[in-house]
Amino acid sequence: MPRHTTPHRAGSRSRTVAAGFLLPALLLLGALVVYPIGYSVQRSFFDRSGTSFVGLDNYLALVTDDSLRTAVRNNVIWLVFAPAVATALGLVFAVLTERVRWGTAFKLVVFMPMAISMLAAGIIFRLVYEQDPDRGVANAVWVGVHDTFAESSGFPRARPLPVHPLKAADGGAFVTEEPVRAGKPVRLPLIGVAPGQMPEEARPARQPAPAPDTIAGTAWLDFTRGGGGRQNAVDPTELGLAGLRIEAVRDGKVVARTTAAADGSFTLPADRADGAVLRLPASNFREQYNGVEWLGPSLVTPAVIGSYVWMWAGFAMVLIGAGLAAVPRELLEAARVDGANEWQVFRRITVPLLAPVLAVVLVTLMINVLKVFDLVFVIAPGSAQDDANVLALQLYRSSFGTDADLGIGSAIAVLLLLLVVPVMVLNIRRLRREARR
Repeated sequence: MPRHTTPHRAGSRSRTVAAGFLLPALLLLGALVVYPIGYSVQRSFFDRSGTSFVGLDNYLALVTDDSLRTAVRNNVIWLVFAPAVATALGLVFAVLTERVRWGTAFKLVVFMPMAISMLAAGIIFRLVYEQDPDRGVANAVWVGVHDTFAESSGFPRARPLPVHPLKAADGGAFVTEEPVRAGKPVRLPLIGVAPGQMPEEARPARQPAPAPDTIAGTAWLDFTRGGGGRQNAVDPTELGLAGLRIEAVRDGKVVARTTAAADGSFTLPADRADGAVLRLPASNFREQYNGVEWLGPSLVTPAVIGSYVWMWAGFAMVLIGAGLAAVPRELLEAARVDGANEWQVFRRITVPLLAPVLAVVLVTLMINVLKVFDLVFVIAPGSAQDDANVLALQLYRSSFGTDADLGIGSAIAVLLLLLVVPVMVLNIRRLRREARR
């Protein structure tokens, strides 16, 4: 007679087989996750050496130490702004790419930064935020826009010698020591401008012939390469200060103004400028605008967040685009037929239907920003790294820096875990609710 296996014995055997298959995974989980978490929690209650129990002192240091407080504050800024901005941009990109002919190509370009490692992205944006406009793209654009709407300085650091017929005035301007007279040539020599930085249109200086009805003169760089030039005299190889702004001032009021030609020559009407003092306005000598100090103490955190958004907006766009493809088009068309404009359709129909997808993206990015380390470490220069500090970076510095304190490092690791767990629990509950639908 054949032997029959009872249901109880079959169920026991199934559980045994299942446990056998799960055992390697459970061992790995215990060795790589459970044990390190438990050890970190235990280590966080001990001092730097790990021999003396200090209780909650390491956790209290998180709110009393300045650098640790900065890290906590910056993490809050990251948590509030970075996921929200990346998700919002992803939503906008996903909606707009459905309406353009080259939507697929645009999606590819926006998603491409996801293929770049955090380290490589940090190096890229370290160059983008370079202070020198000739190297940093951000400042090159910023300076270009600024110089379009603001008058630029042509001769920063230019100045007269003590033997020149010019003296310093208020606000960084220079004025002639004596009033000018019609028919008498005026000389306005300056130094302090490197020949290589002279305007491209500058030509060898020329002194115009005097005339009784004009004030004529020359503004030039009183410097001869290789030496041998004469002071206060226009030498053949010396260049005119092309574009130098010149004003005639009488009784504190500007009565005439002009600009030096390519050879430095200029003229003013004698009926207005005769007997006046010539002034070279301070606008001629301002330091050139070099843009914004993106990686300075005040802007370094927003700058690094910008690089993060550049990387992860494509991720948000792809997930939201997948959700948008599943939105019933009948609902959108019905709303348009009923008279809703595009903004109302987007706000009242598209966004509510995409709410589950938006929640997934937002929660994923929130978990991700709590662990951000590479971008801050690479982009923030040493002088501003304390101002850009975040918990993950402080964890590295406290655990492996020159003044390592594994007690503090373990406390930071536990804090990060406590911050991530509620977000993960909410995400798991939401996924379970959706699975039951």
